[in-house]
Order: sequence, then C-alpha cells, then structure tokens
Amino acid sequence: MNSSSEQENGNENYGQTPIDFSFVLASSVHDMKNSLGMLLNTLSAMMASSPPKDAEQARFFSVLEYEAARINGELVQLLSLYRMDENTMSVVIDEHHAIDIIDEQIARNDTLLKSRNIDVQVDCDSDLIWYFDNELIGGVLNNLIVNCARYSRKQLLVSATEENGFLCISVADDGQGYPDNMLMGALPQTPVSFSSGNTRLGLLFTRKVLELHKSKKGQGYMTIANNGPLGGGVLKLYLP
Repeated sequence: MNSSSEQENGNENYGQTPIDFSFVLASSVHDMKNSLGMLLNTLSAMMASSPPKDAEQARFFSVLEYEAARINGELVQLLSLYRMDENTMSVVIDEHHAIDIIDEQIARNDTLLKSRNIDVQVDCDSDLIWYFDNELIGGVLNNLIVNCARYSRKQLLVSATEENGFLCISVADDGQGYPDNMLMGALPQTPVSFSSGNTRLGLLFTRKVLELHKSKKGQGYMTIANNGPLGGGVLKLYLP
C-alpha cells in the first residue's frame, strides 16, 4: 500500500505534467483529415458505381460532397498554418507547368463539379512555366475551386497568364459576386464571424502561402473583385 506522502508526490507530479495542446490539436486534425480523405474517396466510388436515381438524390450527393470537401480543405489549411507557425513547414519552390496544377485540381474535384452541373473552362498556355511550391499553391487553388463550386450558377473559368513579371492564376465564377467586406484591396483583412461560421480561414491560408513566395520582383499577393469575365466574382493569385 502506498503511503500518503507517496500519493501526494504522485498527484503532484501528475499535476505538473505539461500538455502541449497545440500539438495535440494538430495531431487530431491530421487524423481527421485522413479520415475525411477516405470518406471522400469512398463517396466518389459509391457515386460512380451507383449514380443518383433522380434530381433530389443528386442534390443530396452534391451537398454531401461539397461539405466533406470543404471540411477536408479546412483541416488541411489548419494543419499547414500550424506548421508555418512552428516553422516546420517545408517549402519546395520548383519549376512547374501552370496548366498541370490547374488540371490536377479540377480533376480532384471532378465529382463535385459534375454533381453541381458546373462547366469548367480553362485558359492557360500549355508552355507557361513558373516557379512555386506545387503542394501549397495546389491547396490554395483547390480551396478556391471548392468554394466557387458552391456559389457558381453554371460556369467556372480558371486561367493563368504572365502579368508584369508575375504569374497570375485566376478563378472566376458566374455567381452573385463577393460581399463588399471582402473587396478590400490586395490583402483583404476581413473580420471573423463565428456566428455565421465564416472564419475566413481560406483567406488567411492563402495570404500565408503567398507570403512564402518571394523573389527580387516582390512577394506573392492576391486580389478580389466582382464583375469578372463570367459576370460574378474573380480572385487572382500573383506569384513572383
């Protein structure tokens, strides 16, 4: 039987055990991200083998696909922001064809886009090459496509071109456009709204990723505007 002094020492030591909550949270986010990834893959396989029987069932699948993809994207962003804050994020700037990253992210969301009957147009020179981190910029572009899929009516336009020494990747939709509080210049500083569920996490992640892309020309940035080429909103990423 332990003495009272031993029990006190044990309780005291237990009480002093440090808990790195940020690490625990990051580990949990990583596990949830993996589970959601498996869920998305299973959902895509199920929809391929058993297509929706009617419009109502297609709408249910569409909502499920969108919400799962959105949550998965936010978990990826949270994990990436944690790694940036801990200075453990590996940034690999290399040469890539712009068309490849665009096609990859569109294919990644093929089921979602088809379930919402959205036609995606691509405007990019197949020979356009630039230097950037393919994983990080791919994550940003994926987030844009998923979000625009929700607000588009029928069309999305993803384009890439060189503008004033920067690579400009833009995503335009035919929706109602961005709200006024997001139209605040190159680096939108929009408020967090937990009541509406809009934490602007995607914008924060995008800004941080663009800040990691620097050269003698300057630093990466983005712009948000309405009345784009399809009549709705248009968000542009600029990489030096």
